[in-house]
Amino acid sequence: MGRTMKDTIEGTMIPATSIRSGVSQEVAPSLYCQTLQMVNVCLIGSDDQPGKWILADAGMPGSADEIVSAAKKWFGDDCKPEAIVLTHGHFDHVGAVVDLVEKWDVPVYAHELELPYLMGKSKYPKPDPAVEGGMVAKLSALFPVDPVDLGNHVRKLPSDGRIPGLSGWKWIHTPGHTPGHVSLFREADRSLIAGDAFLTVKQDSLFKMIMQEPEICGPPRYWTTDWQAARESVRRLEALKPLRVVAGHGMPMKGEALRQGLEKLAKEFDRIAIPDYGRYVDGENGGG
Repeated sequence: MGRTMKDTIEGTMIPATSIRSGVSQEVAPSLYCQTLQMVNVCLIGSDDQPGKWILADAGMPGSADEIVSAAKKWFGDDCKPEAIVLTHGHFDHVGAVVDLVEKWDVPVYAHELELPYLMGKSKYPKPDPAVEGGMVAKLSALFPVDPVDLGNHVRKLPSDGRIPGLSGWKWIHTPGHTPGHVSLFREADRSLIAGDAFLTVKQDSLFKMIMQEPEICGPPRYWTTDWQAARESVRRLEALKPLRVVAGHGMPMKGEALRQGLEKLAKEFDRIAIPDYGRYVDGENGGG
C-alpha cells in the first residue's frame, strides 16, 4: 500500500493577487504560462511527441480547477500530463499539487534536496518579515511553512538532467532560494523557466507585484536562505543567454530587455538582490 498524501496547506488563503491573475498565454512553441494570483505555472509540450506534456509547478492553494482549465485550453479536453515537475516546494508552487495528483494520477518530480519538504519530513525555514523590503515581506509572516506529503507519488529528478516525459528540455540545479531549487531550459530556442532563481517583477513591492511591472530582480528577499548560492545560480542562468523566460513571479520576458536585465543582475547581484539586513543575510542557516 502506498503512503497516503497529506495536504497541509489546503484552504490557505493569501491576501495578495495581481492584475494578470487568470491570464493564460503562449510564450513560445509548446510553452504556455498560466498566472494564478501572483505566481506562474507552465504547461510544456514535448518537442517530438504531439499531445505529450508536463506541468511545471502547481500554483497557489485552491488553483487546481484553473490549472485543469488551462490544460484543456492548450492540450484538449481529455489531456493529462506525463508528470508534474516542481522547481521547489514553497506553498505558492505546490498549492494545488495534491489535488492535481489525485485527479490525474501522475508522478511528481523534484530535486532530491527538495524531497524532505515534499514528503512531510522537514519544514521550510520561516520567511523573514523583518528583512529589507516592502509590504510583501511583511505579509510573508502569513505564509505556510509546513511540508506537503506526496507519499509515493514524488520522485527525484534523474541525475543526468533529463526531465521524464518531456523531450528537448533539461533541468538545472539552481539553489539559493531553496536547497533543491531547479530551473528548466530548452536549448533549441533558449527558453528558460527560472522558478524563483530570479524574478521578472520586484516581488517585495506590493504595488509592483499587483501591477506586474516588468523588471529583472533577484529571488524573493524574505524567503531566500543562501545568498551565495543564489548569486551563483543567477550567473549560471545568465551564461545560458536565454532568449525568453518565465519566472515564478512576473510577466514572461524576452529579447533585449531580458538580456540587459539579466546581465546586470548577474554582474551587480550583491547590490541589486541581496538585502542590507535580514535573518538570512546576517548568517542564520536556513537550510532545513
